[in-house]
Amino acid sequence: MTFEDCVIRPVRADEWRAAKELRLAALRDPVAHLAFLDTYEDAVARPDAFWRERTANGAEGSDGARQFVAETADGDWVGTVAVLIEEAGSTDWAGFPVERRQGHLVAVYVAPGHRGSGLAKALFEAALEWAWTCDAERVRLIVHPGNARALGFYRKAGFVESGVTVPLAGKPDEREVEMVVER
Repeated sequence: MTFEDCVIRPVRADEWRAAKELRLAALRDPVAHLAFLDTYEDAVARPDAFWRERTANGAEGSDGARQFVAETADGDWVGTVAVLIEEAGSTDWAGFPVERRQGHLVAVYVAPGHRGSGLAKALFEAALEWAWTCDAERVRLIVHPGNARALGFYRKAGFVESGVTVPLAGKPDEREVEMVVER
């Protein structure tokens, strides 16, 4: 299957069950421990109210965040990326000051059978386009240096290492790498 067989679109608030299932699939991926700050065990234990709120926050029409999904003609969700808008003068999730309005890509996932198809590129294009319409001056993401597949894709997508590293939650001796793309 190619990415042309999928529709890339923002998630809708009432699709929380599908968003939950896609997130759980992502957390079962063999490199999930490198790619996400969450675990399958923690996520599966969360109540439905958590998933409703999370999906509503990323839904079309919400301010400050947008989750995009890749949906097949059969209605299966096979990929996702979320964009958070971070305001200049605020502090990011890691406690660092945000110097300018920027997008932050998180929760990147493409199902194994769809990797290498161009789907990740299509998801990123939608996410970046939305960030630019929100007047982001740049878009960033944080990646574990041991996640070679992700690093390779992000570089191919135009992201470059900024020189900023972020301590890995719960593992102060490990650091993740910030990558950015400028408008």
